[in-house]
Amino acid sequence: MKIIFRGLLTLALTCVLQLFMVRMSAAEVVDRIVAEVNDEIITMSELQAAAKSMEDKAGIKPKGKEEKDVELQMLEALIDRKLAKAEAKRRGMTIEDKEMAAALETFKKRNNLPDDEALKNALSKAGLTLKEFKQNLTDQMIQERLVTIAVGAKSMVSEAEVRQIYEEHYKERSGAQMHLRAIRIPFPPGTTEAQKVELKKKADTVLAEINNGVSFQDAAKKFSLEETDVGFVNQTDLDPKLVEFLGRLKPKEVAPALTPEGIQLIQLVERRSGQARSFEEAAPEIRRILQQKEMEKRFSEWVKTLREKAHIKIMLSGVAQKP
Repeated sequence: MKIIFRGLLTLALTCVLQLFMVRMSAAEVVDRIVAEVNDEIITMSELQAAAKSMEDKAGIKPKGKEEKDVELQMLEALIDRKLAKAEAKRRGMTIEDKEMAAALETFKKRNNLPDDEALKNALSKAGLTLKEFKQNLTDQMIQERLVTIAVGAKSMVSEAEVRQIYEEHYKERSGAQMHLRAIRIPFPPGTTEAQKVELKKKADTVLAEINNGVSFQDAAKKFSLEETDVGFVNQTDLDPKLVEFLGRLKPKEVAPALTPEGIQLIQLVERRSGQARSFEEAAPEIRRILQQKEMEKRFSEWVKTLREKAHIKIMLSGVAQKP
């Protein structure tokens, strides 16, 4: 299944851009123009914010040539986004209030947010206001609509294709699951290395409390920290390195994990085995993934036609201008 998702890099980049674009204005860098797209520009602060968002999402910070590659991928995605947004504006695409209300309700249900107050709290933790989130959601919905118009109806996926993916990536799944809980100690924006050291000490103190018999939930409350019951998660849906890390834990045991966003104390509540899904159960998901992959491929080809008509000048150091 992970092989399938590698084909969705463009989609992943787009989602990151939509979710974190509003944070760009706060980037503390001396700005310069790194690209011109028709009558619009892309600045270094935009590019660095987008690249950092991708790093945070992946949980790793690339270095050297890999870092430059990610930066270039983000720049190309920003250019495509500018072109697509301009095309949507040219076509007069808008999102009505009732559509936005329905989208917000769907988002709340998918993320187990019972009301608007819970939504605002969740957005606040992500560094977003409701107004900013609505704008991001509007951009996403318009782009999805543009994809449908640009590439037409969903592509047909044959039963043989679905069956092949099932045999290769689903059939042998053990169905093993882990029940996880997590306490987050986030790094606030602009956290210095000295402050990170202090937060790590705080994490050690919380961990010591738990090891001395204080319950996971009570320890979180005592130090006014966010505690989340993640529930049961399929091992196959987790990063292999995280599975290996959690595999060393015994039930009820807690271990710290350092991420770019902060420190997480993760508790393995319990493990359970399960049966792999049947072909009939997995087929709709596989078909949806394959259709999305094909749609993204066709959309990427369509964006190339926009590029051919556009004035694009890349001024990022170390990047050759494409003819």
